[in-house]
Amino acid sequence: MPTDPAGDVTLTHISGVELPLDDWLTTFHLAVVVLDPFEYESAWLLETAGRILDVFAQADVRVGFVVTSTPADATAFVGPWAEKLFVLCDPDKAFVKSLQLEQLPAFVHIGIDGTLLGSAEGWDPLEWRAVADNLARIMSWKAPDIPAAGDPKPYAGAPAV
Repeated sequence: MPTDPAGDVTLTHISGVELPLDDWLTTFHLAVVVLDPFEYESAWLLETAGRILDVFAQADVRVGFVVTSTPADATAFVGPWAEKLFVLCDPDKAFVKSLQLEQLPAFVHIGIDGTLLGSAEGWDPLEWRAVADNLARIMSWKAPDIPAAGDPKPYAGAPAV
């Protein structure tokens, strides 16, 4: 069962800047899709995840991807999404382990105080919609349509660790 992450777990921006999670949360909530670039299950959801996150890009929340790889591999994996969204790296999966995620991809919403406000593992559109709806409610924003035309069929995901 996912839990509040450790505030001292380090995440690296694709630019190379390394900071503990608490420092990434100083101004905004964090809503990220956690992906493993070496698993098909994450690749299948990249465009859908990007579409969902892009809806919140102008809200008072930091949105993007946490990719379980080095910055170079993360940049190659997310491609043009790296220019639109925030991309953090978790090569040793410390963030994933801290959250106690069991399946990737995962959609995670962390409050400015470091508490886990929502999570969905694997690709279950109804669970992802619940996370997005709660995020939208908190941000006074409109949630995206989940699922939308072209989204993959639901699947369990790959083991997170």
